[in-house]
Amino acid sequence: MNQVDYADVQGLLRFGYKHMTQARYALLRIKNAAAARAWLRTAPVSNAMLMNPPPTTALQVAFTAPGLRALGVAESVIAGFSHAFRGGMTQENRARELGDVADNAPEYWHWGGPANEVHLVVMFFADPQAFDAFVQASTGDVWNEAFAEAQWLHTENLDGVEPFGFADGISQPQLDWESQQQAAHIRYDYSNVVALGEFLLGYCNEYGKLTDRPLLDPDAANTDLLPALDAPAKKDLGRNGTYLVMRQLEQDVRAFWQFVHRQAGGNEAEAQMLAAAMVGRTRAGDALVPVQQQPIPGTGTNPEQIRQNQFTFDHDPSGARCPFGAHVRRANPRNTDFPGRPTSLLKKLITVLGFGPQGFRDDLMSSVRFHRILRRGREYGCELKPEDALAPAPPDDPRRGLHFICLNANIARQFEFIQNAWMASSKFSGLTGETDPLLGNHQPVPGCPVTSVFTVQRDNALRQRVTGLPQFVMVRGGAYFFLPSLRALRYIARAGDQ
Repeated sequence: MNQVDYADVQGLLRFGYKHMTQARYALLRIKNAAAARAWLRTAPVSNAMLMNPPPTTALQVAFTAPGLRALGVAESVIAGFSHAFRGGMTQENRARELGDVADNAPEYWHWGGPANEVHLVVMFFADPQAFDAFVQASTGDVWNEAFAEAQWLHTENLDGVEPFGFADGISQPQLDWESQQQAAHIRYDYSNVVALGEFLLGYCNEYGKLTDRPLLDPDAANTDLLPALDAPAKKDLGRNGTYLVMRQLEQDVRAFWQFVHRQAGGNEAEAQMLAAAMVGRTRAGDALVPVQQQPIPGTGTNPEQIRQNQFTFDHDPSGARCPFGAHVRRANPRNTDFPGRPTSLLKKLITVLGFGPQGFRDDLMSSVRFHRILRRGREYGCELKPEDALAPAPPDDPRRGLHFICLNANIARQFEFIQNAWMASSKFSGLTGETDPLLGNHQPVPGCPVTSVFTVQRDNALRQRVTGLPQFVMVRGGAYFFLPSLRALRYIARAGDQ
């Protein structure tokens, strides 16, 4: 029942296409629905099946809610998608919760805002020698008739290093493709293995439930769709699909390195230490806390993975090694269902019943297993080394940043929770007056007029309190997309032709 049909899943979820170092994203508006459906019917969309040798090209397609409407998908069908997806990233209350206010507000975005809405994104991946020919072959007369190109987002292969100069893409959840992990059980130890239903619709999530998705009454138009596991009389439009969150994050590399050097009084070693404290890792990607002897399930077995990922923050309760507000600690606190990870049966029983000693931070963070995301983003702009970033910017200094992409089955509980409760919150882990040092907009919020602080905790010494953090990352665009299965894509491609 839970066996995955990889031929029905778009490959981005399983592979990420990291070995295809060239990528470009076409943000499109539909100008001719019939032509758009014709292009979609013949588009060479890549699936998640293993191939030997691996392919040299891949194409993926995802739609916004307005895009589905523009293609002719019925409103009754769209109503089955999640509220967050239907409402969109730019809804006023949602933008406020995500921190997209002031200079980050959607009205200033290059794409995705109220004045420049997009309907779909077509993602091209390829080896360098095959890329141009692949894009040219995939576009053409039908493409030009079907779509108005809102923007092409180019990427840069920085060889695993993000624009600030730190190793990136290190920590990712391992998907339980075989559904071997017991669902809805209590976890006393941190694990990197996450239920498939957290990322793929139509499968059990960490609660042992199926995430809500569009379920249709069977008819001639949806005969190719799979029956729903929880409602066999219905056809499941969401099965083997997922939601794709996309945000263009422009990074001010010069401002970041110039700021940490000023704080360090020009001392290079101290500047590197402060930068690492803000990120939560060294530039090489090493954790700021010691790796542990006991393997963490789903983390990996090779020495590099152990060096960078075999750790939790259990042995850094005071934040003296990795500050509580560090970006990496906010993004993944590596906690479990219960604080302290009780080991004996008696301690587990006491914890479950709600008794026993509790620290003031114990109830401030939800268990991470309910809030993991699968990142698939790529950098853009040319490399600027930290030592070169200390020089004033030339007039033609190119833009740099990250085309952030993540996949999740529940936008509100996964991406939005992380962004709002962990990144943008000034009350994370008992802190006050500070948001994420990298992604925070540092704007005042109700009850907290100052959020531009970063605290470096220390054992047996006064903490270092860094004030006046500027905004290092600006949001330049964003949208919520549905990445359908191949069966659902066929349904969408003929929806308006019924």
